[in-house]
Amino acid sequence: MNLTGNTIFITGGGSGIGLVLARQFHQRGNQVIVAGRRKANLDAATAANPGMKSIVLDTADAASIAAAVPKLIADFPALNVVVNNAGIMRPEDLKQGKVADAEAIVATNLLGPIRITAALLPHLLRQPDATIVNVSSGLAFVPLAMTPTYCATKAAIHSYTQSLRYQLKDTGIKVLEIIPPWVATELMGPVPDDPRAMPLDQFIAETMEILSTGAEEICVQNVLFLRNAAKGDEAAIFKTFNERIFGTGQTVS
Repeated sequence: MNLTGNTIFITGGGSGIGLVLARQFHQRGNQVIVAGRRKANLDAATAANPGMKSIVLDTADAASIAAAVPKLIADFPALNVVVNNAGIMRPEDLKQGKVADAEAIVATNLLGPIRITAALLPHLLRQPDATIVNVSSGLAFVPLAMTPTYCATKAAIHSYTQSLRYQLKDTGIKVLEIIPPWVATELMGPVPDDPRAMPLDQFIAETMEILSTGAEEICVQNVLFLRNAAKGDEAAIFKTFNERIFGTGQTVS
């Protein structure tokens, strides 16, 4: 992926991975538009990065996407990169038989990227060079049992990304996947004080370096043990991984 000269739209760009990724692209001379539900976060992001733009968008709401995309294209006709980053992660006790959290996670993490991609594809196909970047997770490959629907949506995003890449292989659109490990963000509350969580700035720096190589999957070193679990004893890795995380009361992104 060319890291300069783009017009880049990033969902979930008001905090966490999305915000620091947006900052990095902005510093490289790209026009960056961040989107999210919390206007205060977006305003803070644009104030701290003069020239960065923002749009309020709820990726869980089909009507919000349908209303935002035409304005986005009209205001930024050179838009050629979409980063589907917005996501939510919640613990679930499946024994309780409740589905409200699961429905919200599916709407945000899975239907959101699918709807945004579908809405923007006609525009991206008209660009001489375009890129779709989907953010999944190492948990797409080894699930964390305390967050079952989050992991399931990230596994679905990985599968969807593979199919999207194949269907677009004869077009000018590249399809990439960023696969984060446990990163120190506020995805489930205060930033975890755990040395096993990869510092956010370090994750973004390594991610930007890999993006510049043209790789289709962006896997930092810390996530490779999850991404490649199927090549080893996957059941044993799942058991050890979950026992280790459950023992701390922490989670991963």
